Amino acid sequence: MIMTTDTLYSLILVGVLIVALVAVLIWAQARRKREQSARLQQRFGPEYIRAVNEIGDRSKAEAELQAREKRMDNLDIVPLCAADAARFRQAWTAVQTRFIDNPQGSVVEADHLVYDLMARRGYPMGDFERRAADISVDHPNVVANYRAARAIALRDERGEASTEDLRKAVVHYRALFQELLEVAGAPALRAVERKRVPVSS
Repeated sequence: MIMTTDTLYSLILVGVLIVALVAVLIWAQARRKREQSARLQQRFGPEYIRAVNEIGDRSKAEAELQAREKRMDNLDIVPLCAADAARFRQAWTAVQTRFIDNPQGSVVEADHLVYDLMARRGYPMGDFERRAADISVDHPNVVANYRAARAIALRDERGEASTEDLRKAVVHYRALFQELLEVAGAPALRAVERKRVPVSS
């Protein structure tokens, strides 16, 4: 079969169009990936960097962060009623008051209080790493505080934490506690709570 010049030009044109289409698709996919990366970096902040460093692969870390988002989308996290919020605030004040006489006990109480507050809000209460991962979706700027407080509490269990370390643990727990203390019908309350500094930092 003899190919005419017109047929040859048509095949070349089709080939060029196919290459151009593939290039556009590759470009669009790369752009979507960059936009997704930027969105995750913005949403998770320091937690994004931590995930990339811990996992060692950006794509896998981003997949993990997206999985966290999907998991949280399926949960019913609720704000506190005013009475529950008041009860939790009173309990936190008591924890801080007892710190001078019993720093170790205060750290344990602070950990339990944060745990109870998470449960009351509707977070699933799995192991610590799962709780931290869940918290990171809506509270990425304080999840590092939660991890730092937990690390100090574990060191204290081994008898390796100083009183200053324990004070820092309570301050770290407080940062997360104040973020989680969201009251139904009072969206501005969290901003007010964040400004209060009951324990010297």
